[in-house]
Amino acid sequence: MNMHIINVIIGREYMTRVKKKSFLLTTFLAPIFLAAMMILPSVIMFMAEDKGKKVAVIDDSGIVMPYMEDTEAVDYMDYAGYQADSVKAAFNEFGLDALVLVSPLDSVAKSVTVSAYSSKPMSVDMKDAIRGNVNKAVEEYRLSSYDIDGLKQIMEDVQADIPVSTYTLEDDGEARISSSEVYMFVSLIFSIIIYMFIAMFSGMVMQSVIEEKSSRVVEVLVSSVKATELMFGKIIGVACVALTQFFLWVVLTGILVVGAGTVIGFDSIAESATVQTEQMNQMTEGLGVDPSVMEQGGMAAPQMEMPAGDSEMAAVIQTLRDIDYPMLLISFVIYFVLGYLLYASLFAAIGSAVENEADTQQLQLPVTIPLLLAFFIAFYAFKAPDSQVVFWGSMIPFTSPIVMLARIPFGVPVWELVVSIVLLLLTFAGIAYLSAKIYKIGILMFGKKTTFKDLYKWLKQK
Repeated sequence: MNMHIINVIIGREYMTRVKKKSFLLTTFLAPIFLAAMMILPSVIMFMAEDKGKKVAVIDDSGIVMPYMEDTEAVDYMDYAGYQADSVKAAFNEFGLDALVLVSPLDSVAKSVTVSAYSSKPMSVDMKDAIRGNVNKAVEEYRLSSYDIDGLKQIMEDVQADIPVSTYTLEDDGEARISSSEVYMFVSLIFSIIIYMFIAMFSGMVMQSVIEEKSSRVVEVLVSSVKATELMFGKIIGVACVALTQFFLWVVLTGILVVGAGTVIGFDSIAESATVQTEQMNQMTEGLGVDPSVMEQGGMAAPQMEMPAGDSEMAAVIQTLRDIDYPMLLISFVIYFVLGYLLYASLFAAIGSAVENEADTQQLQLPVTIPLLLAFFIAFYAFKAPDSQVVFWGSMIPFTSPIVMLARIPFGVPVWELVVSIVLLLLTFAGIAYLSAKIYKIGILMFGKKTTFKDLYKWLKQK
C-alpha cells in the first residue's frame, strides 16, 4: 500500500467531515448539553412535584386517617360519613384529585386494604405518599396490640442505619477515603461514551462506503487508488474526526466546569451534586442494584475535620481528586482507536457488500450483537468488576473496548491491560485483512444481493 495515497485520502475524509455544520454543532453544543444535564435534573425535580392536591379519605378502619399528614403537595380531607359511590359520582363537584377508601380493620391479620381513585392516572409520588402513611398507621396499630410498655421506643432503638466509610489502601499502606458511587458514575460515563463513539463512527464509515458505491463515485476512485488504500484511508480519516471531537469536548467541558465553579461557587455545585447523588441512588435501585451499595459514600477522614453531614461530599471530592485522569484518557484513546478500527473494518466490509442501507440489516446483525453485549456487561460492571463475566468481557477483543473502560476506574492489574490490548490489536489485524479482501471485491459488485455465502467465497479468493 502507498502511504502517501492513504494520507491523501485521510486528509480528504477528515477535512470533508470537520467542515460540516453537523460536526461543528455537535462539537460545540454537546459540552453545553452535558453541563446542562448536571443542573436540569434538580430543576426538573423541583418543578415536577405535585402541589395542592386534594385527597378525600373514607377510613372505615378508624386507624389510618390520623396518620394522613398534610404536605405542600397533598391535602388529606376526612370524608367519614360519606358514601363512596356518591363521592365518585360527584368527584369533580367536590374538587377532588383523588379518593382513598380504607377497608374495615381485619382484626386477625391486623391489616387493611386500600383503594385509590382519581379522574386521571395517579402520580407515583402521590401513590407512594398514601402507601407510606397507611403503612405507618398499620405498624403503629400492630405495635400497640402487643400491649408491651415502651415497645415503640424499643423498636426505634433496635433499628440501625450505620454508614460505611470506604477507604482505598495505597501501596505504602496509607488509606484514602473513597466513594463507590463516583467510581460507578465514571465507569458508566466512559462505557456509554466509548459505545456511542464506536457505534456512531463505525456506522459513519459504512454509510460513506454505501454512498460512494451507490453513486458510482467509487468506480472513479478505484481507478486511481487501490481498494484497500481507499478503505484504510477512510477508516483512519473518520477516526481522526472522532478523536478531534472527543478532545474538543474534554477541553470545552473543562472550561465550562471551571467557569461554573467560579460564577456559581463551590457550595452551590456541592448542593447540586448531592441532589444528583440521591437521584442516581434512586435510578440504580430501580435497575435492581442493592441500595446498600449506594450508601457507601462514607465519612470524612479524621484529618479532614468535616461535619458528619458533609462526610459523603468529602468522600466524593476526595475520590474525584484521586482518579487517575491521564490513565483514563490514555486508556480511552487506546481502546477507542483499536475498538473503532476493529468495528470500522467490519462495517466497511458490510458497506462494500451492499448497494443501499436497507440491505445491511442481515449482514450487520452478527457485528452489532457483540457490541450490544459489551454495553450490557459494562453497564453492570460496577457491581462486580472482577467477576468472571466482566473479566472475560474485558479480554475478548469484540467486547473489551467497552468493558475494560468500565473496569479501569476500579483498578485493573497492568498485565490484564497489556493482554487485553495485545489481543485486541492482533484481532484487528486479522479482521482488517479479511475485511480488505471483502472490500476489494464487494466494492465493485452490483446488481446482486450479497449473502453470507458470497462473503465466504470472497474470503477464499486470493
